[in-house]
Amino acid sequence: MSDLSDLLLEPLRYSFMLRGLVAVVLVGLTSAVVGSYVVLRRMAFFGDALAHAILPGVAIGYIVGGGERGVLFWWGLLAAVVTSVAIGAVTRGGQVKEDAAIGIIFAGMFALGIAIMSTARSYAVDLAHFLFGNVLGVAAADLARTAAVAFVVLVVTALFYKEFLLLSFDSTLAITLRLPVRFLDNLLLILVAVTIVASLQTVGVALMVAMLVAPATTGFLLARRLPGMMAVAAAVGAASGIVGLYLSYYAAIASGAAIVLVSIAAFLLAFLFSPRKGWFWRHSAVG
Repeated sequence: MSDLSDLLLEPLRYSFMLRGLVAVVLVGLTSAVVGSYVVLRRMAFFGDALAHAILPGVAIGYIVGGGERGVLFWWGLLAAVVTSVAIGAVTRGGQVKEDAAIGIIFAGMFALGIAIMSTARSYAVDLAHFLFGNVLGVAAADLARTAAVAFVVLVVTALFYKEFLLLSFDSTLAITLRLPVRFLDNLLLILVAVTIVASLQTVGVALMVAMLVAPATTGFLLARRLPGMMAVAAAVGAASGIVGLYLSYYAAIASGAAIVLVSIAAFLLAFLFSPRKGWFWRHSAVG
């Protein structure tokens, strides 16, 4: 018992670990709740594209603000919102398929971000930081910003819960009931964008889609209804962050990668052993 306590408490002697733990819990909760709609609406590719497409904004913010994280956040958020609205506008035009529009805008924005970053002197180091995150570098101001974003995202999600639910399961009925479908679509895209930007320092651009999709998909496999799915996803997202951070500390591996690997492991367990939806359950029922 004493050894286990030492194992758990030893990293908490460092303030950067405490800030990191709070940050990963906030990011895990927010990503899981928003990610539930991403999974139900099959927007995983969009989430991945949006995460990469914020790179130009982050790069401009880095150059303009000299690395100040508040500037990075606002420029990244601007790039994410512009990209999400642009994808929606191109696809609603009817001439280009949604996946093609997302692919083109994603690749173009990502390339633009790398081009801008390449003008900075410490290009390789800074690019790696943005791509893979650095949760152990979270400062008090970053934590306050992440908490504020998490609060706003969760409150807005709660306020529009029924509308998002109907839109996710029956968009035709939502139109028939004269709900403001376009407004709700754009609002959800902006929530995804804000969540991604707030999570940038935790897992980085390259791994963000895993935090949006893996806990939510695990919740989908383990729960029957959306509230249960969100609750399971939030628990898995927060637990993945905590376990991943401890794993990173003791195994000396990248924190963002460790968090994502834990969330993927939770998904694989649910995929194999989930009651009713798990691989073993379905195959034993057939047998």
